Amino acid sequence: MLGCRQICVLYICWSRVMGLVNGFLAISLSSIQGHKEWITEVNLLGVVKHPNLVKLVGYCAEDDERGMQRLLVYELMPNKSLEDHLIARLLSPLPWIMRLKIANDAARGLAYLHEEMDFQLIFRDFKTSNVLLDEDFNAKLSDFGLARQGPSEGLGHVSTSVVGTVGYAAPEYVQTGRLTAKSDVWSFGVVLYELITGRRSVDKNLPRSEQKLLDWVKPFVSSGSKKIHLIMDTRLEGQFSPCSAQKLVSLANKCLMKQPKSRPKMSEVVEILGQIITELELSDEVVLQPDKEDEAVKENEQNEDMDSAKHRNNYLKKVFDIRDMVSLRNRSIGKLDWRNWTPVRTW
Repeated sequence: MLGCRQICVLYICWSRVMGLVNGFLAISLSSIQGHKEWITEVNLLGVVKHPNLVKLVGYCAEDDERGMQRLLVYELMPNKSLEDHLIARLLSPLPWIMRLKIANDAARGLAYLHEEMDFQLIFRDFKTSNVLLDEDFNAKLSDFGLARQGPSEGLGHVSTSVVGTVGYAAPEYVQTGRLTAKSDVWSFGVVLYELITGRRSVDKNLPRSEQKLLDWVKPFVSSGSKKIHLIMDTRLEGQFSPCSAQKLVSLANKCLMKQPKSRPKMSEVVEILGQIITELELSDEVVLQPDKEDEAVKENEQNEDMDSAKHRNNYLKKVFDIRDMVSLRNRSIGKLDWRNWTPVRTW
C-alpha cells in the first residue's frame, strides 16, 4: 500500500576494523513485510555498483524479545538527504546549479538500474528522502527495499501490489498495479518540481488549492515561461537562471506525460540535464529576479534616453554655433540671410 515506510534511525560511528566513518541505518520492524524489504535491499545492494548508488558496508539481523532487529550499514553520507536541504528546510538552501547537478546524479543512478545492468530494476520509491548527499554533495540513491525486477523480455509491465509514497507514484501504476520503468520516470518528474519550487509533492499544511504540488504548478507552467518565476523556490532569493529553469520545467513536464510511453527514458533525461548544466556553465548567464530584470530593462531604457538626449543637445549646440557664425558673417559682409539658410548635417 502507499505510505511511508516505517524505518529507521541513522547513526554515525567509527569503525575500527575498516578505519572508516559509516552511516548505520537501523531498521526496527516487527512486520514480515519489513523483513522482506530488508532482504531485498541486502540482495540488491550486494550486486549493484554505481557511483550514484549508495554502498552497503554491512548488515546484521537479530531476533530477541524486542522482536526482529534489522541493521543496514551504508557508507556515510554526511550531507544527509535531499529532503533535509530542500523540503525540511533544516539546512542552508541549495544553490541552483547544485540542484541541477543533484538531479543529474540521481538520473544517472536510475538510468543504471533501468538500462545498464543485465536485468532491469525498477526503484519504485524514488523521492527526495531517498537521495543522499556525500561530503561533496554528490547524490546517491538509497533505500532499495521496494525495488522490483522489471518485466521479462516480451512483456510490457510487471503486475504487482501498489506500494510507494503518496504524491510520487505514477497514476497508471496506482490505478492498475502495472509497473514499468516509466513509473520511476514519473516520480523523477515530481522530484524535479520539488527542486524547482522547494515544496513537498503533497503538503497538507498549505491552503487546499496548493496542497498538491502538480496541481498548483499547472497554471503557471502551462501558460508560458513568463510565469515560471512565480513557482521558483523563494529561498533561492532570485539566484537562478531563467533559461535553465524554463528548460528544467519542460523536462519535468515530459517526465509527467499522461501516457507512459511518451515519457523519456532515464538515459535521455541524463543527456538533457547534462546539456542544461553545460549551457549554464558556458553561458555564465546573469542570474536575476524578475523584478530585478525589470529594473535592469528600465535602467537600460533610461541610459538610452540619456544618450539620445545628449546626442540631441550636441546637435543643437552645433546648429547654434553655426547660426552664431553665420550671423556674425552676415553683419560683416551683408550677403547671407539666416532665414534662407538651412544647415546641412555632415557629422
